[in-house]
Amino acid sequence: MPFSDPIRPAISGLLRNGIGEVSRLGLGNPDIIPLWFGESDLATPPFIREAAKQALDEGRTFYTWAVGLLELREAITRYMARWTGAHIGLDRVTVPGSAMLSIMIALQCVLERGDNVVIITPVWPNIFQAVIAAGGEPRFVPLDPPMETGQWRLDFDTLRAACDARTKAIFVASPGNPTGWVMPAAQQEALLAFAREAGLAILSDEVYGPIMYDRRHAPSFATLARDDDNVFIINSLSKAWAMTGWRIGWLIHPLRLAGPMATLAAVNNTGATTFAQYGAIAAIDKGDDFIAFMVERCRKGRAIVCDFVRQHQRVSWAEPEGAFYGFLNIAGVTDSLAFAKYLVTEAKVGVAPGSAFGPPNGAGTGSFIRICFAQDPGRLCEALERIAGGIDAYHPR
Repeated sequence: MPFSDPIRPAISGLLRNGIGEVSRLGLGNPDIIPLWFGESDLATPPFIREAAKQALDEGRTFYTWAVGLLELREAITRYMARWTGAHIGLDRVTVPGSAMLSIMIALQCVLERGDNVVIITPVWPNIFQAVIAAGGEPRFVPLDPPMETGQWRLDFDTLRAACDARTKAIFVASPGNPTGWVMPAAQQEALLAFAREAGLAILSDEVYGPIMYDRRHAPSFATLARDDDNVFIINSLSKAWAMTGWRIGWLIHPLRLAGPMATLAAVNNTGATTFAQYGAIAAIDKGDDFIAFMVERCRKGRAIVCDFVRQHQRVSWAEPEGAFYGFLNIAGVTDSLAFAKYLVTEAKVGVAPGSAFGPPNGAGTGSFIRICFAQDPGRLCEALERIAGGIDAYHPR
């Protein structure tokens, strides 16, 4: 009797997301201006790098607490109080490694095989792929597009209707990637009340929280959730501190999971890189001025994209409230992946296809591309000129 394939079909069926499909066509090519990934063109600030290098020179290269250095977790609680006004107990904070790892651990906590997670889209594709990898089913609730109101909007009734007896969690990213949508505080309160009533968990991706253009920080579930609420708040040093390659993020979780989190952090990663955590402490305690600089730089990038949109009749967008992306709707484009591949090969500019941010083969984002505007202004302007030329020259077969 032949052996069956031990690999789960859900895993063998996972495909490279559209961002990866495009970037592999030009990654490392110096002639291409890359706007496809969610990162600034700035290197990590020297004061953060020096702290990590000092830790290396002091030989801090051994195992440490799987939940993260005590000093780092204390710094995170100070940051949360300073930026959001939330006072989080130390036992609710775990630093397992990257924010993506935090998401996987949260999914491990809530999902049994066959359960589903309701995800507000458009969303970073790693999110629904992570649900599949964890044995769950992603369910997509799209934001209402900005055609009428000028902004992306969440229909709360649609969100509630998407939940059923096998729903274990709702995933929300605010500020959102790729839209820059921000969930209002009143809607967060309503969602938390619904989750309590229905016995659901909330997974709140707040990685872009301090990158806001009309206030200091986006509304945070940390200010609403009680110690016993089934709320998992994911954060990262990647974006606001220009530390994408460091893979340091943190997870705020229900207090009763303090013990299991130590086990899960150890099982998944044996803890975050020790010397990198010392850089993270410096970033959090000394990095407020850099965050302010980053936000102003992104504000200038957003203004440049605004001018670009106004000058091109075929391009529209909802000006983002937070994060650092332009999610551009291109009239006449119906296959965003094909268009993105055209731009990278012919116009020499890398963008992310809008179709990557929703259901596989789903409708609704085929005319969009995402660009990251956290860039040097001159380089961003050159990239937008190339995109404009590509729009004019593109004739899909």
